[in-house]
Amino acid sequence: MRNYAFIDGTNLHLSTKYLGWSIDWQLFREYLTRRHRVAQAYYFIGYSLQQAALYNHLSSYGYKLIHKPLLKLPDGSVKGDCDAELVLHAMIQYYNYDKAVIVTGDGDMACLVEYLDSISKFKLVIACKPDSCSHLIRKASKDNIMYIDYLRERFEKK
Repeated sequence: MRNYAFIDGTNLHLSTKYLGWSIDWQLFREYLTRRHRVAQAYYFIGYSLQQAALYNHLSSYGYKLIHKPLLKLPDGSVKGDCDAELVLHAMIQYYNYDKAVIVTGDGDMACLVEYLDSISKFKLVIACKPDSCSHLIRKASKDNIMYIDYLRERFEKK
């Protein structure tokens, strides 16, 4: 079985940061390969030159990075939402994988999960924790969801 992971990098990073910890991305990539037979792991993230070291590390661990330029908002904050890119790549790669692992807690991905499930291409959602995960994504994934916060000891960056 050849599975692909589609990772909402910003969602996962901000969710774990809010919980007070950081993911060891190398351990997480190894887990995806061993436990879920993920051959390709696409990591979607806004692009910032200041994050070049992070991008190099992620690439060296086997993630395929899909960047989107950051948008500076009038209030000075930045946004690098990659939801559309994640959905698009899941569909572009459709013929290359058996099942998709979607890593996000974002309810905007519920329609992707529902569609992949309807055509037997959905394996699992990996979200941060139940109370920070959208009801829509929980409902769409049915019982095929796990929470990375429950595995914090395994994935926490030391």
